[in-house]
Order: sequence, then C-alpha cells, then structure tokens
Amino acid sequence: VQLQASGGGLVQTGGSLRLSCAASSGRTLSSYSMGWFRQAPGKEREFVAAIRWRDSSTYYRDSVKGRFTISGDDAKNTVYLQMNSLKSEDTAVYSCAADLHKGAPLNIAKTKGYAMDYWGKGTLVTVSS
Repeated sequence: VQLQASGGGLVQTGGSLRLSCAASSGRTLSSYSMGWFRQAPGKEREFVAAIRWRDSSTYYRDSVKGRFTISGDDAKNTVYLQMNSLKSEDTAVYSCAADLHKGAPLNIAKTKGYAMDYWGKGTLVTVSS
C-alpha cells in the first residue's frame, strides 16, 4: 500500500485546511483502519485522529476535538482530515497511516502509531499567528 498525503500549506490562525491521503493498492480503504499523525519540530510524533470503516468509529486527540474531522471516500480510496479553527500549536508535518488489522481508533491512539502497517510521506501545515 502506498499512501500520499497532500493539502498542507500556510494558513493564518483560525483558518481551515483539508488534508487528503490517497491510497494506492488493490484494496479499498474499508480494508483498513486509517490514522492521521503529526510531528512538530523538536517534538515526538503524536496521534491526531483515526477512523475504522467497519463500524464507522472515530477517535480524536483531545486538543483537536470539535475542530478536526476525519472522513473518507472509499470510491476514491482517499481519507481526509478537515481542520478548522487552526491554532499555532497545530503546526506540524502531518502523515497518514494504514492499519491492516482494522484496529479500533482508540487503540491506534494508545499505540501512538507503532501498530500501523503503512505510512505515507507527510505534508507540512504551518499556522501563523
């Protein structure tokens, strides 16, 4: 599975961006659980959001709840992360990842991405104050 994240850029505080993660494989996204992670300069990677299509479950880190929404288009094999009300602390490289074992989004959060099977290159999001 090849994953490619896109949609990052420079945005002012309070603005919005939508990140996309396109998956290239013989399987549709419903075959996986998908997650978004981010890493700011000098900081460890952190979980942002995850989704599992089997039961439509999602999970978000507390700091993005109510501002970010993870969704997907199975026909396009693409996962999205809609980010609204962006803050300077959201500045980071955002990466998407796939879990072939369809793990629960909460478990993806707890394992901080170490259980994910495939990773895509990240896309930089910069929020200016």
